[in-house]
Amino acid sequence: MNQDIYIGILGAHSCDESIAEIAETTGSLIANSSAILVCGGKGGVMEAACRGSRDAGGTTIGILPGNDPEEGNPYLTYRILTGLGEGRNMIIIRSVDAAIAISGSYGTLSEIALCLRAGVPVVSLKSWDIPGMELITDSPEKAVELVIKKAKEKNE
Repeated sequence: MNQDIYIGILGAHSCDESIAEIAETTGSLIANSSAILVCGGKGGVMEAACRGSRDAGGTTIGILPGNDPEEGNPYLTYRILTGLGEGRNMIIIRSVDAAIAISGSYGTLSEIALCLRAGVPVVSLKSWDIPGMELITDSPEKAVELVIKKAKEKNE
């Protein structure tokens, strides 16, 4: 059975140009791997990753914190409105097979913790260095390769 792979992108709602470039490349690589990108749906790292995915023909899903579809970035294929604020992080985590944390702050840290607690593999890409994460890397290519491998293993 061919099962879709859902990869989470965890990262801040704002970022500098170098992190946006890494996120965009990562999103493109996720699309090229035929995986579906899931994120919080807003700006910064999330928007850049979605842009990369959509430009490469991929599918993106935004799990939005509020009830307004307009709060989502313009590169979302699908918007899921939760009205849960930061509580939507748990929905993101439960919707993915594996995740990549790109840069980020405390919101990203909370998503990483939720992943680790739920047994969702996390790859850090210029993000937090926390025991239990699968790999610390500076390469979007290596991060996506590893996260796809971990997602497939989880689904076997």
